[in-house]
Amino acid sequence: MAVTASKFNMFSFFKLPAAWWCGVRLKTVNKNMAIVTVRHRWINQNPFNSMFWAVQGMAAELSTGAMIIDQIEATGKKISMLVANNKANFSKKATGKITFTCEDGYLIKEALDKSIDTGEGQTIRMKSVGVNENGVVVSTFHFEWTVRLKK
Repeated sequence: MAVTASKFNMFSFFKLPAAWWCGVRLKTVNKNMAIVTVRHRWINQNPFNSMFWAVQGMAAELSTGAMIIDQIEATGKKISMLVANNKANFSKKATGKITFTCEDGYLIKEALDKSIDTGEGQTIRMKSVGVNENGVVVSTFHFEWTVRLKK
């Protein structure tokens, strides 16, 4: 069964409540791209009247992880996934609606196939860019995911 935005948002209510209450929502996901939005509100702000960096991180991580979950499900195998490393750059105050987009889905299938064939863990490096309503980049996140076939 394919991952859809509505199913994933329901999942986040139960399994990722901090992200859900902060307003992180998956808008679209397919094999190549995922888009996640979050709006600056009182509950997710920092003392400087902008979005807390960790909320941006949750949205950015979701834009990469949702595609991995979708492609893992398509294999029919039990595969673990874990963020091994991440790096972020904040270039502008995050206010208003922030949209995080990851277009690195094409990297996932090869890593999953290799993990299934070899039984060894594989690394996927993905980037998510957050832009405000004016199209200005507010933050860029780089995630290093590891995937491995469960034994």
